[in-house]
Amino acid sequence: CKYNNYVIGCVVMEFLKKRILEDGEIHKGNILKVDGFLNHQIDVPFLKELGKEFYNRFKNENVNKILTIESSGIAIAAMTAQEFECPLVFAKKSITKNIAGDIYLTPVESFTHGTTYGVIVSKQFLGKGDRVLIIDDFLAVGNALNGLIEIVKESGADLVGCGAVIEKGYQGGGDRLRKHGIRVESLAVVESMDHENGTIEFRD
Repeated sequence: CKYNNYVIGCVVMEFLKKRILEDGEIHKGNILKVDGFLNHQIDVPFLKELGKEFYNRFKNENVNKILTIESSGIAIAAMTAQEFECPLVFAKKSITKNIAGDIYLTPVESFTHGTTYGVIVSKQFLGKGDRVLIIDDFLAVGNALNGLIEIVKESGADLVGCGAVIEKGYQGGGDRLRKHGIRVESLAVVESMDHENGTIEFRD
C-alpha cells in the first residue's frame, strides 16, 4: 500500500511538472504564472489529486486544521482540507466587518507586489489543541509562510508542517524553513528559470 501511494505520488508530481512546462509562463523578475490551472482558472480535478498527495504526506500527523492565506492559496488548501475532513482557515489581508473579537495579526511582505500587509486570523478559529498544516500555492522567499507560522505559534497550536504546490528553490525560502526544523513538502521545486528562452529546470 505504501509502495502504491509512492507510485501515485510520483505520477502526480511528474504531471504537475508537465503542466508547469506546458501551461506556465515565465516573466521578468522571477515571475512564474500558472494561472491557467492553479490560481486564477482552477483545474478542480487536478487540484483534487494534489490535495490527495498532501494528505498522503501528512496523514500520520493528526491534522485537524488547514491554514492558508487569501486568496490564491484557498483552492488547493480547500482540496487538502477535504482529504483530511477538517476545517480550512484562511488568513485575511484586511480587517472586515465579519471578523469580530480578538485576532492574531502579523505583517507579511509580498515579494510579488513589493508591499507589506497585515495578515489576520480570528482567535476563534485557531488555538491550543489544534494541529495545523499550512498549505499554499507558491513558496518563494517564504514571507507568507513565515507570517502564518508566527500566527500558529502565537495561537498556541502545533505546527505539523507546510505544503506548497510549487517552490522556487533558487529563492531559498523553503530551505531556510527546513534549516529551522520545519517540515516543508513541495510537490514541484523549480531550481532555475530563464524568461528569455522559456526554460525551467526542476530539482530532483
